[in-house]
Amino acid sequence: MTSLPRALALSIAQLGDRAILRVLAKSAGLTLAIFAGLGAALWWALDAVIEDWIVANLPADYSDGLAGLVALVLGLLAAWFLFRVVALAVIQLFADEIVQAVEARHYPQAAAAARTLPLREDIANGVRGAGRAILFNLIALPFALVLLVTGIGTALLFWFVNALLLGRELTEMVALRHSPRGSDSGPAIGAITRFVLGGIVAALLAIPFLNLLAPVVGAASATHLIHGRPRHAPV
Repeated sequence: MTSLPRALALSIAQLGDRAILRVLAKSAGLTLAIFAGLGAALWWALDAVIEDWIVANLPADYSDGLAGLVALVLGLLAAWFLFRVVALAVIQLFADEIVQAVEARHYPQAAAAARTLPLREDIANGVRGAGRAILFNLIALPFALVLLVTGIGTALLFWFVNALLLGRELTEMVALRHSPRGSDSGPAIGAITRFVLGGIVAALLAIPFLNLLAPVVGAASATHLIHGRPRHAPV
């Protein structure tokens, strides 16, 4: 039976695999493009608001600079809040490729028996996962604001919420390849293991540059955890 430390070690060791590198490049590029687009839209909207409402009290040359500064600050806050959601939605699109790469190298029998998820199903799964992430983070937001006075309580609350979410999503995206379409894949691995895996990935998502690797490592680790179980345990 594959332990979580071994699953993580195997996943990190396979980061140099060409198939994994292709997914990393595509997921990182798409994630950064989404945030660049959101940042540009935010700057444009703020610039329009500032020009309409504040230009009477400021020299015209200052409106663009002020809009850029406010957009930068708000963009960084939005990125901190939304990065987990965007990264999870993006990785759902490429999850099949990650799981295929891991199964092809380590679990060829599972790879042969797996079904390929159609793009429409991948997108639907990504939208559902992102929706759950947004919903649960929004529910946690009022409590997080109250916990700001503790200094660390807000970060711990968001970590806990996203650990639960990521543990579920990462294992589910693997189990779906081995479940009939439209059926409930059920809990692929134990709740504690899912939570710890989700917690590790959630922590990595908070670290610049490593946050681009975190979803890929998480999906690969979930694949090892599922296929490393005793053979009689169903997926």
